[in-house]
Amino acid sequence: MGVSDEASAPLDAGWERALEGLEPQFAKVREELVARRRGGEQILPEPHHVLRAFRQPFERVRVLILGQDPYPTPGHPIGLSFAVEESVRPLPKSLNNIFKELESDCSVPPSPHGDLTGWADQGVLMLNRVLTVAAGRPASHRGIGWEEITETAIRALAGRGTPLVAILWGAEARRLQPLLHEGANTQVIVSPHPSPLSAYRGFFGSRPFSRANQALEAMGAAPVDWRLR
Repeated sequence: MGVSDEASAPLDAGWERALEGLEPQFAKVREELVARRRGGEQILPEPHHVLRAFRQPFERVRVLILGQDPYPTPGHPIGLSFAVEESVRPLPKSLNNIFKELESDCSVPPSPHGDLTGWADQGVLMLNRVLTVAAGRPASHRGIGWEEITETAIRALAGRGTPLVAILWGAEARRLQPLLHEGANTQVIVSPHPSPLSAYRGFFGSRPFSRANQALEAMGAAPVDWRLR
């Protein structure tokens, strides 16, 4: 099911089942990426990171943070929405704003790095709606086929019947709220995007991290330790 030879490491077995039947969609995306590479396009993230979200254990996901598409700066994206390689400085402005809100919300000091793997290890799935992008060209891979794949993934998470909190930042993420079927086992937290253009319009002060933990505990699940080490 991999997008390229470099990205062909096995997916988590739970995700294999959740995405079963999407081989034609994966093949379509793979063909498009191969053609673009042949045309000289630099595609991000690196191939081994493209499907990283689907190597995270499906059954352990308890928080979904939905992004749009990867950072278009070479060396930045690592297959987790909003996260960057640990060595990246300065941090992206959206990520800085996320850390500011985390400090205000939970008294967690801002991390010196932007690698959010520590969250992923606790079952926080940071999923972009589109999993690749052309270097220097934000949103350049929208419409090539990723959306059907990631929408299926979101439906599968909501359909498990186990605790899930979805954090939707911005209008693009909010459009997918109907896929989540809020109820006894799924809660949704919505606010403006953390980008500098919208953070002061309601992202700051929205308290997504403490609210997510409160929702998890109300559903009988363990809270997330949002500190990064």
